[in-house]
Amino acid sequence: MWQEIIEVSGPYDFDLALNRLAMDPLNIMNQKERSIKVPIYAAIPEVATIKATGTTDVPVFIVSGQNSGTKMNVIEKISDIFQWKTSLNDIQTHFLTTSLNKIFETHRGTPIVLDFSPFRTLVKSIIHQQVNMKFAISLTEEFVKTFGYEINGVYFYPSPETIANIEIDQLRTLKFSQRKAEYVIGLAQQIVNGAISLEKLSKLSDEEIMKELIKIRGIGPWTVQCFLLFGLGRPNLFPLADIGLQNAIKDLYGLDRKPTKDEMLEYSSEWQPYLSYASLYLWRSIEPPIKELIVE
Repeated sequence: MWQEIIEVSGPYDFDLALNRLAMDPLNIMNQKERSIKVPIYAAIPEVATIKATGTTDVPVFIVSGQNSGTKMNVIEKISDIFQWKTSLNDIQTHFLTTSLNKIFETHRGTPIVLDFSPFRTLVKSIIHQQVNMKFAISLTEEFVKTFGYEINGVYFYPSPETIANIEIDQLRTLKFSQRKAEYVIGLAQQIVNGAISLEKLSKLSDEEIMKELIKIRGIGPWTVQCFLLFGLGRPNLFPLADIGLQNAIKDLYGLDRKPTKDEMLEYSSEWQPYLSYASLYLWRSIEPPIKELIVE
């Protein structure tokens, strides 16, 4: 077993990050102890543990794992997932001069935490399309526990190879719609047969990735934007069609209806070039208490 102490520039509120991650029951964490177990998707999958020991202004973490031979790779992945190299101080300073200043004061130091693998982002985004959050979380959990695998108590999403061989009726049994089942299986099959390479896509611009991914059945602009934001950590994404963002802006500006696309573009102009953080903090401002999302 190995462990490494990592110091990060503040502000960085790990507790607020864990609070948001707690919405997903697949995430194994202990908020009281300020720790989380992270599935590391690699040739040989493993589990790493992160424990916070510092404060929001002086963040310090202990990262530990089992395989010393993959230590540096795991630390690099963890650093990327939790965005430890991004200066939240610069972002905070920017937003305190905008209409989002109160939201950024309330949620100061909340980082964008990436999904634990880009493929997982796409699968989860497809499952979450056009259903309420509570059902989406429940359906995703059942899907992963049925077809994924477990290491040290941590569940991993099934691989593209596994999903490509699932029958549509198997997903229908889990309450997938016919189309959603086809979309998830079809995506996996295209990855397996080499028609799509997420690694190659990650090196392209936002616009180029959008152009390539929307060719895939079941993937539209909203899903691509989720992939760019939570799969790749691109900093300037603002999904105009997202209902949560529309509701957050409606509340922020006291509107009696949801904002139009043009209004959202106008409001968001002052939030450039950190639109992804504007999106995250706006979502955070309207998210319900964790207990309301947990399915008994």
